[in-house]
Order: sequence, then C-alpha cells, then structure tokens
Amino acid sequence: MRPGWIRARFPVGKNVKEIRDILREHRLRTVCDAALCPNIGECYNQRTATFLILGDVCTRKCGYCAVTKGAPMGLDEEEPYRIASAVKKMGLKYVVLTSVTRDDISDGGAHIYAKTIRCVRDSVKDCKVEVLIPDFGGSVDALTTVLDARPDVLNHNIETVRRLYPKVRPGSDYERSLQLLRIAREERLFLSTKSGIMLGLGEQWEEIIEVLQDIKNTGCEIITLGQYLSPNKNALPIERYYTPMEFERLKRAGEKMGFRYVESGPLVRSSYHAKIQSESILKNKKQLSVSKD
Repeated sequence: MRPGWIRARFPVGKNVKEIRDILREHRLRTVCDAALCPNIGECYNQRTATFLILGDVCTRKCGYCAVTKGAPMGLDEEEPYRIASAVKKMGLKYVVLTSVTRDDISDGGAHIYAKTIRCVRDSVKDCKVEVLIPDFGGSVDALTTVLDARPDVLNHNIETVRRLYPKVRPGSDYERSLQLLRIAREERLFLSTKSGIMLGLGEQWEEIIEVLQDIKNTGCEIITLGQYLSPNKNALPIERYYTPMEFERLKRAGEKMGFRYVESGPLVRSSYHAKIQSESILKNKKQLSVSKD
C-alpha cells in the first residue's frame, strides 16, 4: 500500500483536454502519457509537456519503465515539423524532448533530436529547448550531433546506483552514462547538464550519496531525485518508499556537493519544473558573470 504522501492529481481540466487534442491532431506522443507520469495533470494544466520522439517502442528492456519494448518500425522524418507546429499552437516557451532508445539506428536517432531542436527554434523564437537523451550506445559522434544543435539543457539520467545497473538497466552501462555527461560538459562549457535518479529499487543510503557525487564530478549542475513507482505488474517491485524528510536530506546533501539546483521529492520526475530549474541556473550564471566583471 502506498503511503499518504504519494498522491497525484487526476489529469482533468480545460488545459489537459486542449493539450491532448493538439497532440492528437499532430500525431504526437508525450512521455507524460507513455511513462504514466504522476505529474501529468499538473504539467498539462500549466501547459507544459515532454515530447516523446523516435517512436513509442524501445530497444532496451529496463525493468522500471512502462514504455513498450521490442523492435521499432522505421523513423518519422516529418515528426520534428509537427512538434514545432504543436509547440507554437500550445504557446510554449520551454520545450523538453526525450525519446525511447533506438539501438537499431546507427546514430541512435541523434539527427532527429537535432532536427527537432532547430525546427522548434525556427517556429518559436526565443523558445528554450531541453533534451533528455539516451546514451546513444556511447557514440561521441551522435552526442556531438545533438550538441551542435545547441540545446539549452542536456539531460541524461543515471537512474540508479552502480550495483543495480545489471538488474535495472540491462544494455546500459554506468560508466558510459557518466562519460556522456562529462563529455557534454567539457565540449560545451556554457551548456547546462542535468541528470536524475530513482529511489526505491533496493539501493543503500551510502550508494545514493556515491552516485550523487559521481554525477557531480562530471560537472553536472542540475539533479532530480524521485520515488520509483512500479508502472505495472511486470516491472521491478518497489523495495522501499522514501519519506519527504529523507528527500529533503538528500536535497541538502546535493546542495552541499555543489549542485546548482536540486529537485528532490517523492513525485519528482526528470522534467518536473524543468523551466524553473533552467531559469534559476541562467540567473545564477548571469549574477556570477556580473560579479566577476
């Protein structure tokens, strides 16, 4: 039985209907729906959404995810234009793009990410774009393709502690994911990088602190921590529920390590308050620049 602090609003309201109508009209998906995000009602009512590109079938078999696994069908090269049109119709000024993992494609779909970023910027001037990317199988060329499109924030979730990777993220590699964040930061010094982890899969407290430090050592500025919620009976079980007080302790630990923004709470997900996080980082960077001058 879930504790009382695990509660999410049912997704209803005028904005929820309008957002879903626009998505349907443009034949688009969001990870909000695909991954059964508990914050979908809040985000849609605030007219924000995280677009899911590259199809709706993932080639990886992560044990925590509700997205369909299997063999994907081709690529939709027109999808970036439809996303740009939907962003304009929704009146968005901050867009988050994510995807399934496509190990069946040579560049992992990186060129679609880049094309979508550029299409959104061409359609909506001054629109900020955050990308939550897969590891692209460790391909630096694929990562560079995305970086060259100049996203405002690049997010790649570590998801869990080193010890649990074989069980939680088969097909992924802990060090490879850290290296992606490290390269992104080194190649684009003014790019904000971001990562996130889930709690409740059997990790120990000291392992959480270790993974936070490993992520911080890549130069990552933003970290999100949330409670894992098993999406269906076939997914990994919840080993433990963390209390709001424990999430607050981890927030303080992350801030002490030097993260510029720590979003920590039971219902926190990767894109939760993404615009607020980005604006806060940008504001801090401007203040530091002024103080140095």
